[in-house]
Amino acid sequence: MNDRLRRPPPAPPLLRLYLAPESTVPRRIDGAWWPRTFDLLAELPPLLSGLPRAWGQIVSVLVNGTGWAGAPGRMLVCNEVVRLRRTTTERTPSTIVLMAPAHGRRDLLVVPPQATERAAESLMSAVGLTPEQGHFVS
Repeated sequence: MNDRLRRPPPAPPLLRLYLAPESTVPRRIDGAWWPRTFDLLAELPPLLSGLPRAWGQIVSVLVNGTGWAGAPGRMLVCNEVVRLRRTTTERTPSTIVLMAPAHGRRDLLVVPPQATERAAESLMSAVGLTPEQGHFVS
């Protein structure tokens, strides 16, 4: 096959991650993540790769809820072992907790994959995240 007939590989989908502005005041929710599926093995690597470097190397992840498929005890992400834990504590809304040594803990709201844009905005507003103050990571 010649080069003119080759199609470029499809671009990976954009990471739907909203980060609240940095602050010296601790907050309950540090941002929002809108995965495309509930397959943790597929969704977690792009999330961790897309986080700001200032958040440090995430070594432990706690997901809330039983909706996640595929949550082994550990997985390799960006050549680093990440420990995965799951809680079945009923909380609304669902969150994911990211922990990095010497950088602390970050809590992200998890917007359900099937949510509409309007529903996602409503969920983010309900936990105090306003698009005017933060920024989307792509």
